[in-house]
Amino acid sequence: MANQKELDILSSGKALWNKWRRDYADVQALEPDLHLADLHSIDLRGVDLRGADLTEANLEGADLREADLRDADLRNANLRSANLSDANLLRAHLRWADLRGATLNRTNLKEADLSKTDLRGADLDGADLTRADLRESARTETSDLTSLRVTLEEVSQ
Repeated sequence: MANQKELDILSSGKALWNKWRRDYADVQALEPDLHLADLHSIDLRGVDLRGADLTEANLEGADLREADLRDADLRNANLRSANLSDANLLRAHLRWADLRGATLNRTNLKEADLSKTDLRGADLDGADLTRADLRESARTETSDLTSLRVTLEEVSQ
């Protein structure tokens, strides 16, 4: 279950959350616990969620543009229709995440675990999937993947 104090700080806005992450770096040795958090439709643009535990979180429709989600744990998270454009998800764990209809334009997904994710209807224009794990992910066969910054040899299929 999500830590209520951390949820309250996050709900107070980007400036306070990012300041708290900087000011209490020693606390940050432990990942922010946002497991099972209901963050649907929330504005998290540019928020520092590095290493956060967002397993099974509801982020449906959330604005995560330019968010720092490096090494974040988003397994089984609901990211339907979320906007993750220009977000950094380097080495993020997204196994079993629901990304249907999500916008991932220019998103850094290098080395991310996208295995068994549902990417149907997701917009991946300009996304970087270098060395990302896409095994058993659900994708539409007609998806336009021509603008991805990746070669087939670099992606685990």
